[in-house]
This record gives sequence, C-alpha cells and structure tokens, in this order.
Amino acid sequence: MAASHGLDVVDLEFAGSAKERILRIFLEKNAEGRARLKAEIAAGTEGLPERLVEGTLSPEQLSGITHEDCAEFSRDFGVLLDVEDLIPGGEYTLEASSPGLDRKLTKLDDFRRFTGSLVKIQTFEPVRNNRHWQGRLTAENTADGNEPAITLDLAAVKQNSKSRKAGVNTVEIGLSNIEKAQLIPEI
Repeated sequence: MAASHGLDVVDLEFAGSAKERILRIFLEKNAEGRARLKAEIAAGTEGLPERLVEGTLSPEQLSGITHEDCAEFSRDFGVLLDVEDLIPGGEYTLEASSPGLDRKLTKLDDFRRFTGSLVKIQTFEPVRNNRHWQGRLTAENTADGNEPAITLDLAAVKQNSKSRKAGVNTVEIGLSNIEKAQLIPEI
C-alpha cells in the first residue's frame, strides 16, 4: 500500500490498552521521491527549505513526506484494514506520520544513508566499558571479517564522562550489538 503512494514504511508501533489501541505507521518518501527532491534542488525550484538550497541539509536527511501524503495513505490503508478485518477487536486509532528528525536507525541501509549525521547509540554489550555513545556516523564497514559495523567520530559531540575516559576519538560498533540507534537533530 505504501509503495503505491510512493512511500516507504520506516517503522510501526501497535500500542495502548485494549480500549485505546493505536497503530502508528512512520512513513517517508521512497528513493524515487527523494531523487525528485534532489532534482528540484538542482533546478532551483522555488519554495524549498532554505537549508536544502544552501546545502547545509541533505535531501537524504528528510523524510520528504507531507500532511497530504499521510492523509491519503491513512485513508486508503484504513479502508484496507477494515475491509480485511486485519485488526482483531475492531477498535483502534490509525496514525500515519513522518519518522521525525530524531528517527530510529534499524537497518544497515539506514546507517549508510545517514553517514555524516549525528547519532545516539545504545549497545547490548559494552564497547570500551560504555553502552551509550554519541557521535557523527562516519563509516559503515565490516568488523572482524564479515559482521557489518559502524564507526562514530566522537569529537563531533561533547561526550559524557564515561565516553571521555575511553580515551579515543572514534569507536567501531558491530551492527548486531546495537540495541537502539537514532539521529540527533541538527538545527
């Protein structure tokens, strides 16, 4: 359904009590939609955000989704859910939304796409005696042979005392060790 609207599903949540259930779907423009935005920037289209035109904000950092996109998707997807009776019990609220400036990063492609962005990461197992890291995502690579890993530039963000005690400027974290990762908005 999302693809038919030119969108990708970033994440979804199904939360709430039995009486107040919420199905929340986070959407963004698909790669084609982001490519169109890049073309509009190159062509000098009027009405684009100033930071995009200046080049201080990458089109890859935006979800590119509008209120109209969310409304159309929500309407069509809601009908599909109701007709197919896909939500047992019937009572729920459907929300369609942008993933936001502090969006979650979950897949290797997310880390590749947002290379150069500030991120906050929590690991399952400590890396250099620390489970919480913040820094600029500088690279995606393979650690210990085959396992995908990311590298953070720690100098990009003021570190907490535990991170400073690690005494390093970069840290490499295996993708399988990442419990949570999200962007840090740069405004």
